[in-house]
Amino acid sequence: MAGGKETPRQKMIGMMYLVLTALLALQVNSAILLKFKFIDDSLLSVNDKTSVAAEGTVKGIQAAVTKNQNTARDKAVLAQSEEIRQKTKEMIAYLRGIREQLYKATNNTPTEFKNMSGEDKVAITMLGGKKNGIAYTSLQPKLNEYAQYMKQFVPDASPLALDAKEDPRVTDKSQRTKNFAELNFENTPVVAALATISQKETEILELEAEALQKQAEKVGAKTIVFDKIGAFASAESNTVAAGTKYKAELFLTASASSISPKMTLNGSPLSVSPDGKGKVEFTARPGAFDASGNAKASWTGTIRFNQNGRDTTFTVKVPYTITKPVMQIQSASVQALYFKCGNKLSVSVPALGAQYKPSFSASGASVLPGSKVGDVTLVPNSKEVTLNVSSDGNAIGSQTFQVRPIPKPTIECFVGGRPVNEKQGTPGTAVRSMTLRAIPDAGFATFLPDDAKYRVSSYEVTLVRGRRPAIQPRTVSGPTADLSDVVNAYREGDRIYIEVKGVQRLNFQGNVEEVNISKQFNVPLL
Repeated sequence: MAGGKETPRQKMIGMMYLVLTALLALQVNSAILLKFKFIDDSLLSVNDKTSVAAEGTVKGIQAAVTKNQNTARDKAVLAQSEEIRQKTKEMIAYLRGIREQLYKATNNTPTEFKNMSGEDKVAITMLGGKKNGIAYTSLQPKLNEYAQYMKQFVPDASPLALDAKEDPRVTDKSQRTKNFAELNFENTPVVAALATISQKETEILELEAEALQKQAEKVGAKTIVFDKIGAFASAESNTVAAGTKYKAELFLTASASSISPKMTLNGSPLSVSPDGKGKVEFTARPGAFDASGNAKASWTGTIRFNQNGRDTTFTVKVPYTITKPVMQIQSASVQALYFKCGNKLSVSVPALGAQYKPSFSASGASVLPGSKVGDVTLVPNSKEVTLNVSSDGNAIGSQTFQVRPIPKPTIECFVGGRPVNEKQGTPGTAVRSMTLRAIPDAGFATFLPDDAKYRVSSYEVTLVRGRRPAIQPRTVSGPTADLSDVVNAYREGDRIYIEVKGVQRLNFQGNVEEVNISKQFNVPLL
């Protein structure tokens, strides 16, 4: 439309035209092709509803004419309105026919797309070899003829099929040299070509709606006319990971600013902005995931408004897919945990990104939160532990671990700084200084060094001569003993008998635990 204040619908059409033109200039990938398909589907759905609304407007004019006693002037207005409706239906049918030709040329159907690209087939159909394609021979002339016809009812109506240099909305210099056919269908995937045709259909219905509104006003049938009547949902994404935000807009596409619609999401009221849009936002809940980790879900929105003294309600059900977040668990030993030890894990869920706000619980273990996001320490108290992970109150998943017993340390005896020799014997003078060391299992010490700290807390030393003690047994507290008295009392052929009485483990929290272990040494003295 040229001149005058633009309606919201006209602004939307202009914006969509610019988007389509810009995208057509890009080398599009499959994701963008799919978005063209979504745009086309949405436009067709809204256009069908707008066409139904136009039928209602004509019936409203007819009712007003009858109410006004069928005056000649009003009957002429009705005849013009019916003619407008008929010409519009013919144009819509013509455009739908072009769609069928494109489906056939690219081996697609309205319900099944095997080929979303097919630029060559689109070019042959719409451009032809020597400008004898549909866009040249009939589409551009018919669109502009329809616009010219509508000028008698909408004086500021402009041509619907302009060459790029005539269209003020095309500002890209590389596109300004193209004619209408090249601008809209050259190097164009079939889904984009279909969306372009749907957009032209939308412009036609816009002209018709404005013309019929003016006709209605002539006979006093001042009904509310919507350019796009019905519920429309625009989601940021139809696939969302459990625990993340699902965002969409639910709004009434109408040009009547006097309407104050009321909206709901799954029965609960929605906040409606001044521009008539309801903001839809909720947390996707985990569902019954299939083998691929997907779960089907949907939400229902309603829009209610008052039209001619009565409430009209539209309902839309929007499907979406929930994907199961994948947990990644990192630790020194993720296959099994150690009993009553501080097993440190790092749990991440890449799909949640910055929205990952984990909390943890477990069966068979105490849970200690870490200092960083996703860090957790499990202290098992049973043979099996199940870790449960949630994010922002929403369950993410569980992981089960087997629990290993803590391996016993090895007790070694040193005298004079060297290990004792129980087979060949040890010089008696060397036993003056004795130390018993508790050596942790190598694998356990590698995985959990903070839990692998052992010490011999007590042991008993006896100097044995023959079958009897030569001196009274001595009890040693701690790992190291001064055995000067033994050195002074021993004779060649005596032996030292050592029995470990206590071993302790210092765990990751600084608590001391007693270790049940039995160990003896029988060392001949030389």
